[in-house]
Amino acid sequence: MQTLKLVAVSAGLSSPSSTRLLTDRLLRAARYRLAEQEYAVDVQVVELRDLAVDIAKNFVTGFPSGQLQEAIDAVTGADGVVAVTPVFTASYSGLFKSFFDLIDPAALAGTPVLLGAAGGTARHSLVLDHALRPLFAYLRALVAPTAVYAASEDWGSGGDQAAPAGHGDGLSSRIDRAGREFADMVAARPGRRDDEDEIVPFERQLADLRLD
Repeated sequence: MQTLKLVAVSAGLSSPSSTRLLTDRLLRAARYRLAEQEYAVDVQVVELRDLAVDIAKNFVTGFPSGQLQEAIDAVTGADGVVAVTPVFTASYSGLFKSFFDLIDPAALAGTPVLLGAAGGTARHSLVLDHALRPLFAYLRALVAPTAVYAASEDWGSGGDQAAPAGHGDGLSSRIDRAGREFADMVAARPGRRDDEDEIVPFERQLADLRLD
């Protein structure tokens, strides 16, 4: 059974946080879909609040700490990335942006990315399209079609359960759809399937050409 590595970046500042809750639910949906396709999944969550001081020092010194470098390597080496931020002043948090500023612009090229954001009001949901998608388009990542925004009203009592999926396009249904789309992108990424041996080398393609 082939093993795929999913790495999630959660920029929530509190513990627990709605950002981390959304991160975990998106990962769960993606893992379930990949399990249906008979993939084993290795999951790692990078909590940026634990790296805040290291990220700031990196900007001053130009050198990452060992823990920060491990987080960067995990993200850039993943088969798929889940990136979730809280919403501050109608955009992603400064901590979230600062971390991805440390990622080499070419390191995420072609990597499937699932976007999520959590905020206090649904009025900030456009952050997904106005801020997050342009950031990852610049990094040349493959962004899943469905991104998920979770407002306070989307969560059940206690903040630890999703609102019922049967009421229109509720949080649960959006998470499930986003997880499926993202998982399918990860599974279909070139070189990740067993059929990679069917890729025809360029030299063989040239040899097979009939020029007469």
